[in-house]
Amino acid sequence: MPRTDAPVPLGSLRHQLLRWLLIPLAILMVIDAISVYRNALDAADMAYDRSLLASTRALAERVAIVDGKVVADVPYVALDSFETDTLGRMYYKVTGLHGESVSGYADLPPVPADVPRSENYPALVRFYHATYHGEPVRIAALLQPVYDDSMRGITLIQVGETLEARRGLSNQILFDTLLWQAGMVLAVATLVWFAVRLVLRPLMRLKTELETRAVSDLSDVDPALVHREMQPLVIAMNGATARLQQLIASQRRFIADASHQLRTPLTLLKTQAALALREIDRQPADISALRAIVQGVAGTTDATVQLANRLLTLARIDHGNWAFEAVSLRAIAGQVGLEMALPAVRKQIDLSLDEGPDVIVHGQPLLLHELIANLVGNALDYTPAGGSIAVRISAATDGRGALLEVEDTGCGIAADEREKVFAPFYRSASALDCHPGGAGLGLAIVRDIALLHGARVTLAAAGADSGLLVRVTFPLPA
Repeated sequence: MPRTDAPVPLGSLRHQLLRWLLIPLAILMVIDAISVYRNALDAADMAYDRSLLASTRALAERVAIVDGKVVADVPYVALDSFETDTLGRMYYKVTGLHGESVSGYADLPPVPADVPRSENYPALVRFYHATYHGEPVRIAALLQPVYDDSMRGITLIQVGETLEARRGLSNQILFDTLLWQAGMVLAVATLVWFAVRLVLRPLMRLKTELETRAVSDLSDVDPALVHREMQPLVIAMNGATARLQQLIASQRRFIADASHQLRTPLTLLKTQAALALREIDRQPADISALRAIVQGVAGTTDATVQLANRLLTLARIDHGNWAFEAVSLRAIAGQVGLEMALPAVRKQIDLSLDEGPDVIVHGQPLLLHELIANLVGNALDYTPAGGSIAVRISAATDGRGALLEVEDTGCGIAADEREKVFAPFYRSASALDCHPGGAGLGLAIVRDIALLHGARVTLAAAGADSGLLVRVTFPLPA
């Protein structure tokens, strides 16, 4: 089945920055344009309403009571100005004290009942929209007190105008607003584009530096090349590069060590094979000499296989992805003791595991088995017949860990060589005397496994007699 958790490609950082900056900015600009447009319309409406109210007041000043009747003294010139305007038409109506039409357009729409009085002007005026002869109009209705010596009352003066002028001003305001906002968006987008390029320039320099490096150049990148927020990424990248260098160095060391150490036994095998062929070609062949050569080939092969296995163990320790768990150290030691019992019996060596409480450590069972097997195997190789090997497991004296001890009565290691023997292929002088055929990898494997488990390995003399005591101190599991 195809994986459903595959990472989604992130795309261009520059494009993402531009999108996240410009799209919200454009939305804010649209909202701002709408707000500016509405505010401008409100200001225009207020200005036009003020002009409409002025016309209404001018007409109201010509309304009076004459002989008990409401009359409107509107000159013909004023009538012409009310009936037509440069940008539209204007209409008026004067209503008497009892609702009768006094002057103007009697069919002008009346004031709706739900229109409130305007609070913007010190007058009893109300503004409303209506439709007159199929055209939308804006009407101001002013209540005007009139009186004389015989009577008094309130008249209604209505003045309306068509909306051509208002619409023209609204369209002009909208056009100017959109033009201004478009210019602002274009200017800001240009600035943002240049700013993003400027901000990303250090990353581009870092990219160029890495691309132009030699294949073998794994040196650290200077974190000062990028911004402070990007420096942790560069530091982490340097750490990954350092781990890669260690891995490459380990592989190179392993290849060099393996090629060096395997060259000798392979050369010896080739020589022994040539001797065997020469002996076979002799007439008559010496069967005893041929047997000795074949036995030598078998011994060399065994040593080569053991060397190859130990080299592979070193490589697995360095590059393996091990899962740790709670492990019984005594159980693993007991298993190793059973495996080593037969070689110990053949060599007449007393191999013992002390009795005591179980000790649990946090580790990898196969590696811990390899560690104990190498310690016991080394002790068997370097202990003469009739000697003894003791394996002891206990809690550390400080109570903070587990202690594994392997003590033998072999040839031991001089004090000045006890640190050197942990290096791969190094063999002490006493080891060369006791067991010339060793590979010098046992303690190197023990050290690497111990380091992987956070343990410490120390070497000491085994009491007053000759021999070696190896101590491995493990931390206890949390």
